[in-house]
Amino acid sequence: MLGNKQAARIFDVKSDTGSILLALILRFEPMQSARSLPKVAWTLIPAGVWLSVFMILPLIIIGVFSLGYRTELGTFSPGFSFHNFLRFFQGPYLNCLWRSIGLSFSTTALCLLLGFPVASWLAFSVPREKQNLFMVLLTVPISISFLLRIYAWITILRPTGLAGELMQALGVLHPPALLYTHWAVLLGMVYNYVPYMILPLYAALEKLDWRLVEAAHDLGSTPLQSLFRIVIPLSFRGIVAGVIMVFVPSLGDYVTPDLMGGAKNMYIGSLIQNQYLAVRDWAFGSAVSSILLLLVAVGVFFYLKYAEKPAAV
Repeated sequence: MLGNKQAARIFDVKSDTGSILLALILRFEPMQSARSLPKVAWTLIPAGVWLSVFMILPLIIIGVFSLGYRTELGTFSPGFSFHNFLRFFQGPYLNCLWRSIGLSFSTTALCLLLGFPVASWLAFSVPREKQNLFMVLLTVPISISFLLRIYAWITILRPTGLAGELMQALGVLHPPALLYTHWAVLLGMVYNYVPYMILPLYAALEKLDWRLVEAAHDLGSTPLQSLFRIVIPLSFRGIVAGVIMVFVPSLGDYVTPDLMGGAKNMYIGSLIQNQYLAVRDWAFGSAVSSILLLLVAVGVFFYLKYAEKPAAV
């Protein structure tokens, strides 16, 4: 379609014919866009229904339950009170949140330290025809059941497992306990979430122009300077995406801490699971879930705000 200025140049606006044609052109564009709106709206209906049923409606249910009460019989009683939120911040439950945040930060930091070299190796050192093979090998463990992978590590780390027998073969008569410790939980968390860090990092590094690094080396830059002044700033979006993809799910994970930590420490995910299934206090569990969702929303907000802004070079 012609623009307003182009149409004015082609047709003589002073003449009657030119004025009529120009008016028809300017009138046809909004009419055509208005006619296309219903078609666009029809295509958005399935996505809107999906989001409404599986996202908006559950959030509304959690919000309603968080303002209610638990009766003496363990049932839910509707109400409108912030007692459950105050109970979380005034009681000992706040330690569960700090413990979960600390575990999530540790998991995210270790995944970044391990994932960045692997993603760099895949993007820069592996031939392009073999990159797909390594990406398949990287993503295959994700397709295996989450519980099977955890039980595999439990089998390895238990006193009579492969790790204990290996230490005894090396001369360690009394090997330390590996399972049901904080380090076992951290190991399981890093193992489960490190692929989610490598994938966005690889996607960002794979697009990086290596000639920029070569030019920096020609100008006297050291490998460490090139890493922090070129590679990391240009892959900043991938780093932020990987951090969000690891930190958010690890914050609410309760299966790995319970199985590999022996439920010695209560985490925020374990607290929510316990309130719903054991204590049957759905009101307080919904309040804790709302607080966790708020923290996740804050993390996503910072991602949307800073992911499009690469770090200063």
